[in-house]
Amino acid sequence: MQKKKYNISVEATLEVIGGKWKCVILCHLTHGKKRTSELKRLMPTITQKMLTQQLRELEEDGVINRIVYNQVPPKVEYELSEYGRSLEGILNLLCAWGETHLTRVYGDKFSVLEDSVLNEQLK
Repeated sequence: MQKKKYNISVEATLEVIGGKWKCVILCHLTHGKKRTSELKRLMPTITQKMLTQQLRELEEDGVINRIVYNQVPPKVEYELSEYGRSLEGILNLLCAWGETHLTRVYGDKFSVLEDSVLNEQLK
């Protein structure tokens, strides 16, 4: 396997968690296991195709675990892996920076934040 070269280590981080949806998925998973349908409900603007793709990529990178229950109908859940839990500090800092940014730009961050489980703790 050819080793990839990086200009700076943050590139490796962004390769794993970069993009519009991966951090959002990971933030939801910090609150426990979720089924695909739960994640879709929590992120109504993500397409099913994109959600599936992002989950597969996060699983390939070892950041999340896919748990398949042998039952009918099939049940699949996703959770942060131990390796994925190491991202919680980064995710918390990204959320804190985002809150500060929203307040700076809009004054009242709640005027632009959706009602969400993740935003309940901010009130």
